[in-house]
Amino acid sequence: MTPAPLRWRHLETQVGLDHLPAFHRAFLTWRGVEGAAAMPLRRVQQRVEAELNRMVQAGQAGRDGDDWTLAPDALAGFDAARPFLG
Repeated sequence: MTPAPLRWRHLETQVGLDHLPAFHRAFLTWRGVEGAAAMPLRRVQQRVEAELNRMVQAGQAGRDGDDWTLAPDALAGFDAARPFLG
């Protein structure tokens, strides 16, 4: 049985608002973005969306309005997401 695609906004909901900035910074670091820990929060949000769009271009995700649908293995190796991938 093939795992269902993952909705990015649903994942953010699972992480919770209090932990979301750290989760986003961890995502950026995992994606190879330098200086993510020191970025202002607004810039972090912009870069997260840019990285998700790069994942769309690479065929690892799809765009659906203001959300992204990630392939089941798109976050493989991203340890911060593991507790939320069910």
